[in-house]
Amino acid sequence: MMSTNPSNSSPSERLSAQLPDELSGAQRALYDSIVAGPRAAGPQRFALVDAQGRLNGPFGPLLVQPQLGAAVSALGETIRYGTQLTDREREIAILLVATACRSEFEWYAHARIGRHVGLDDEQLGALAAGHAVPVATEREAAVVQLVGALLDNRPIDDAQYASAHSVLGEVGVFETACLVGYYRLLAGVIDAFAVGVPDDAEPSPWRET
Repeated sequence: MMSTNPSNSSPSERLSAQLPDELSGAQRALYDSIVAGPRAAGPQRFALVDAQGRLNGPFGPLLVQPQLGAAVSALGETIRYGTQLTDREREIAILLVATACRSEFEWYAHARIGRHVGLDDEQLGALAAGHAVPVATEREAAVVQLVGALLDNRPIDDAQYASAHSVLGEVGVFETACLVGYYRLLAGVIDAFAVGVPDDAEPSPWRET
């Protein structure tokens, strides 16, 4: 079910018309695919739309260029719901990207999801601080190491690849690399359009207060 909540809205003020009845045909098709797709199924950790029906978070900017936006949305759905990564592995990786990019909205949304899939305050704090992350499995450790190497902006050497491949396999390495690229892309879109978090959102751990 699509979630709406006036106090939980964060559409960007930099965007042009975003109300559902102001959208073009292609924009409306993309809008409908987001609000009726897998992101809207099950319990909502953050609202997909605000009280006026505008898309929250990074989804509003996708409507600016709906052909490209639809491709980005489809990639995100596959990364969220169509990989072999476990829920915890996926959220650990996303939160590492959010921290590296200082992406407030990514942290806000995925810290909530992370808690839902079993990450505790100690683990979330370590992820936010860039410290060694307490992990539960060898696979989680391999994800942390690979994501860290990818975010280091240096080529993955043979030893790093072999270490990741020995635990995650070829598919897991590919999925993790795609995840990092996708959430870096979203962080850039969020930054470019100044997508905010709700007024009542808990500040990200690295924000100066």
